[in-house]
Amino acid sequence: MKKLVTAFATAAVLLGASAASLAEDYTLGDLVIENPRARATPPGAPVSGGYMMIHNNGKEADRLIGGSAPFAGKVEIHEMAMEGDVMKMRELENGLEIPPGGMVTLKPGGFHVMFMQMKEQLKEGEKQKIKLQFEKAGEIEIDVDVLNPAQLKMKMN
Repeated sequence: MKKLVTAFATAAVLLGASAASLAEDYTLGDLVIENPRARATPPGAPVSGGYMMIHNNGKEADRLIGGSAPFAGKVEIHEMAMEGDVMKMRELENGLEIPPGGMVTLKPGGFHVMFMQMKEQLKEGEKQKIKLQFEKAGEIEIDVDVLNPAQLKMKMN
């Protein structure tokens, strides 16, 4: 019985360490970016999405206004929203406000980073570097974990 308890304890520690290594947070001034993810793409796909949570621990709002990625020719900040009975996606021309003392979640079906003019396929299990540009805090380079759509749904809900 003691061996079984030891085995379970060891497994729990290893699983916890494994999960912690996947989740990486980034800090830029008063902003904290948690759990950055990107959607894996099938061959020839022209777009992909980026998702994360952004906390603003400051006393002033900031805005996510753009970014860049070596695998995409263009990066925009987008929103999916219902217009009547139709789900529409559009670029947020003025970026996405991160309220003071608040948080914004970028997730499938809502706000997201749109990677366009894809230069290469994003493969499940890899990490990719992207840069995010904020109006006040400036620019930060982060790693995003590439996940398949089912994994994204589980991780972002």
